[in-house]
Order: sequence, then C-alpha cells, then structure tokens
Amino acid sequence: MGQVTPVHLFTSGDEAELFVNGKSQGRLKKGPYEYRLRWDYVVYEPGEISVVAYKNGKEWARSSVRTAQAAAALHATADRSTIAADGRDLSFITVRVADANNVTAPRAEPRIRFTVEGPGELVATDNGDPTNLESFKSPERAAFNGLCLAIVRALPGKRGSITVRAAAEGLQPATLTLRAE
Repeated sequence: MGQVTPVHLFTSGDEAELFVNGKSQGRLKKGPYEYRLRWDYVVYEPGEISVVAYKNGKEWARSSVRTAQAAAALHATADRSTIAADGRDLSFITVRVADANNVTAPRAEPRIRFTVEGPGELVATDNGDPTNLESFKSPERAAFNGLCLAIVRALPGKRGSITVRAAAEGLQPATLTLRAE
C-alpha cells in the first residue's frame, strides 16, 4: 500500500484515461509506432483500477479490475458440458478461487481436491505452475495464481451424468455436472 506501481495498458485505441478508485491518473495519447500507454507514477491502493480507451476521439472500450479480498469459494467452469462416451473425449474444468464478491483471488493457493461420480474419471490435474513437479495424475493440486485445472473423461460406452466436485479447506466447494453421450 502506498508504493509507486507503474501501470501499462496495451490497446489498439489512440489514447486512454486511467482511474484508481474513481480518481483520474491522467489521459495519455499513443505516439507513432507505440503499442502501449504507461502511467509510471501510480500510487497503489486497494480497490478498483479502471481505464477508458478512446479511438478517433470517441470512447471505444472500458475495463476494470478490483482488488480481491480473502478467498471464500471455488467456482468451476467446463470448456464443454457434454462429452462423447468413447473413453477419449475430454472436458477441461477450470476452478477459480474467488472472494465473497466473486473476484478472483490471485494470491490464494489452497490445495484443491477433485472427486468424480458417475460414468467418468479424473484424468489429470494441473495449475500452470512450471515449478510444480507433482504428478498430473494426482487428485489434489494447489491453486496457482488463484486457478487450478481438472481434466475429466467419460468411461467407454457409459452414458449419463458425471458430477465433478472441487473442495478446499475453509472454502465453499464447487460442483458441476457433465453429460456423457
């Protein structure tokens, strides 16, 4: 808190204005052949950082990010909710650690346990941490930057609902259902 933290914005807009908790940090224009804008003297404070990008003088895009509070729950999403019951088709399930306001908690690293019920099986887990040497076959994995991944497949020739659960100590668990067809 209170440290100077440079903010870089990559945009195809012409200019942008940065806000920290609603207070403008200035509006900057890109020069020829520049691909980003930089605010070098932003003082960090928790809350919300937002930006409004402009193209040809008109508002073109806006985005914001909030500071996460303490981790409270797991949220799971599948890349596909229906998979073939052929023993080869996979569903990639991303588990996100979030605070009570559903903001991803990037510093949270709880150990997440996966269970699968029904005509499916857990094939692998991962977290994207290149220094983690744990087996992909492990049904548990620590989150990395607030994220974890489970890979599930249907058993060959078995159709029906596959329930995937993710749980971590002290956090609300996540459950989702896949369909094997």
